[in-house]
Amino acid sequence: MRTADFRFDLPSELIAQAPAPLRDQSRLLVLNRAEHRIAHRRFQDILEFFRPGDVLVSNNSRVIPARLHGVNAKTGGQFEILLLEENALNDWWAMLRPGKRAPVGAQIKLLDHARQPAGITATVTGVNAEGHRQLQFSGTNNLFHELDRLGEIPLPPYIQRPSELPEDKERYQTVYAQPAGSVAAPTAGLHFTPELLAQIQARGVTLCFVTLHVGAGTFLPVKAENIAEHKMHAERFEIGEATVLAVNAAKKSGNRIFAAGTTATRALETSAQQNAGKLNVHKGKTSIFIFPPAQFQVVDALLTNFHLPESTLLMLVSAFAAPGEKCRGRDLVLSAYAEAIRERYRFFSYGDAMLIL
Repeated sequence: MRTADFRFDLPSELIAQAPAPLRDQSRLLVLNRAEHRIAHRRFQDILEFFRPGDVLVSNNSRVIPARLHGVNAKTGGQFEILLLEENALNDWWAMLRPGKRAPVGAQIKLLDHARQPAGITATVTGVNAEGHRQLQFSGTNNLFHELDRLGEIPLPPYIQRPSELPEDKERYQTVYAQPAGSVAAPTAGLHFTPELLAQIQARGVTLCFVTLHVGAGTFLPVKAENIAEHKMHAERFEIGEATVLAVNAAKKSGNRIFAAGTTATRALETSAQQNAGKLNVHKGKTSIFIFPPAQFQVVDALLTNFHLPESTLLMLVSAFAAPGEKCRGRDLVLSAYAEAIRERYRFFSYGDAMLIL
């Protein structure tokens, strides 16, 4: 399939620039893939779609304040730094803007929230084929521990406003976020409240988690004309024993697995691919790219937000809408998106949700 097959036109005013007033008050488009039927609901109505014995798997990765500011030690020129991945202590891959002004050997003095010198220097030690810079940090025992005083929440580029809102620190984070490491939120989980999760659990649903640290690659466009030629960035993920036992037991009993988001889906399906269709305890990296006509071995229902045109996330959702088929899932999802646009749903990270059953 071609990347252009996943193109659609989205009015810019439907790109959500701020979260809904309350997490679970966002809208929910429910797509029944077998019946080709759409229902328009509120997010808290998701409770009705669970049955006793179901398992809800969410990604509990916490977003780090990965956006930093600095100045060139020699010229005073300003830089914006987006941390991507920690290689070792004080050694990170990062995106720099403007990158062309940061050759190997350049030194950048970091600034704190008040835009005052923080006493920490980043030295460019390498450049990869994608233009990302490898940075060695000095002046701190561990940069990771400095991020709260230096960094900002790395809101996606399509949220175009001058600065953070006070609520971003809380709302661009799931209520169950724990291990820190993502540079983008697993946004399907942003709609849950502790109260709603308790109600879901009271229906006899098992709640469990995977950890997949979302990288900036989630925003990268698919540049290949043929989608099969696109290479995904590897992302760190972990699946623990409690989740493995719950999911494998549910599958054996014929109960359903709900995945809250594409990241949880990718973690589950990666493990299943490596273990003859079952989950196993796992800690490593995944670069799995799921697109039509992929099959799914674990996930039976997918909760997700509305995604960018021509994105790998839209391709995954299209594959899930009609597993094993080349075009029907894409057509079904793009038709649902067209209706969401007509109904003025809010799109992308801070937008509304979609449940595919």
